[in-house]
Amino acid sequence: MATALLATAVLLSAFVLSVGLVPLAGRLAWRFRVMDGPGPRKIHADPTPRLGGIAVYLGAVALGVNRFVVPVPPLGHWWTVPVLLLNAAEAALLEEVVVVAYLVTRLRQLGLTEIAAVGASALLRGSYHLYQGWGGFLGNVAMGLLFGFVFVRTRRAWPIVFAHFLLDVAAGVGYIAFREHLPGFG
Repeated sequence: MATALLATAVLLSAFVLSVGLVPLAGRLAWRFRVMDGPGPRKIHADPTPRLGGIAVYLGAVALGVNRFVVPVPPLGHWWTVPVLLLNAAEAALLEEVVVVAYLVTRLRQLGLTEIAAVGASALLRGSYHLYQGWGGFLGNVAMGLLFGFVFVRTRRAWPIVFAHFLLDVAAGVGYIAFREHLPGFG
């Protein structure tokens, strides 16, 4: 019972801290013009800050429910950016082709419903990201559900491979650009 209360308190604290950091991240996004504008293929009608997820992640790291993951190879070498790009391509291809496209297709052939197949794929993705902490697990389950349902709807792996690649590259480039402003890396 005490463990459950402690876990609940930690999660609620992470939530409150994250909710508090999201407006700050929004203001920083406006200041540095890191905004996603509305468009014909977007669901939002107003400019939307792109830094809200970073606030949630840093809130979870600050409370110890998530590990701080350095998304780049060692800095200061000529090969840092090429290796970052190759790592992003490898992760995107392997995870989306094997864990989403192949696994969801095969589980459907074995008789699972779309929801069950996508759910199993997402849980597998989350489980091998547990080294990042519970925040990494939950974030990757959410990404797995989104990418899984995109795959089920389109029957195409390339869009989710490309999206995953861009996500990993953005995380790496963002870390390289802003590492001086992150706690413990200044």
